[in-house]
Amino acid sequence: MKLHVINTGYFKLDGGAMFGVVPKSLWQRTNPADENNMCSWALRCLLIEDGDRLMLIDAGIGDKQSEKFFSHYFLYGDTTLSKSLAQKGFHEDDITDVFLSHLHFDHCGGAIQWNTTKNGYRPTFKNARYWSNENHWRWATEPNPREKASFLAENILPIQESGQLEFINRKSDFMENVFPNMGILFVDGHTDSMMIPHILYKGKTVVFMADLLPSVGHIPLPYVMGYDTRPLITMKEKSQFLNHAAQHDYVLFLEHDSVNECCTLESSEKGVRLKDTFLLSDL
Repeated sequence: MKLHVINTGYFKLDGGAMFGVVPKSLWQRTNPADENNMCSWALRCLLIEDGDRLMLIDAGIGDKQSEKFFSHYFLYGDTTLSKSLAQKGFHEDDITDVFLSHLHFDHCGGAIQWNTTKNGYRPTFKNARYWSNENHWRWATEPNPREKASFLAENILPIQESGQLEFINRKSDFMENVFPNMGILFVDGHTDSMMIPHILYKGKTVVFMADLLPSVGHIPLPYVMGYDTRPLITMKEKSQFLNHAAQHDYVLFLEHDSVNECCTLESSEKGVRLKDTFLLSDL
């Protein structure tokens, strides 16, 4: 097995929204804001190369929304999903599986693209199975008012219409060996039934953090995004996970941290804290 980092660019979100009730005087120490109070975030995906299987975890924001839509998020950087795949020696048609942690636009937008005439949509990865779960799919396709702006029909419905959609059956909060060398943790604080892959790699457990832990700046327990639908549940899930991760020396792969690709944790008198930061290639 080999893991490849797939960078798809950067965007900006309001710092207050990203840290909820935590004062700016505290969160700006790790995530400085610009003059508009916007902080920079990565759109970092992960590619698993394992024999004949080539699984992409999340797909970035894509490029099919309107100029007005993208103007709210200040996208920057020259890298794209397609370019990053090519740099690793792959093409979209090589992908066998697309695993979507959840269906917010910055995680699944790149999974669907315009068709050639721009009058409809098609899967970016025509040979892939797209993996979600039934609970989250229902949550996303019948959205609540709070999350409606993050669940865009053009990102989601074409997956099902293509016939390429597959569901993972959630039998417990953690399921081992859902795929070879990969288990899944289901969490419900950020959004319903978000999936957190745990990948056995080079004797370590690499965890794709999605929005359970957006950055190293979110390690302290109360540092929870304002976007989370159930923040008290997030805190419980986060506490359980961080303690377990520190105890077992997990490698946390950070999807949104614009500076740090991976980190490890350690326990302290003040709770779980950052231990080391490094590149995935350092493993």
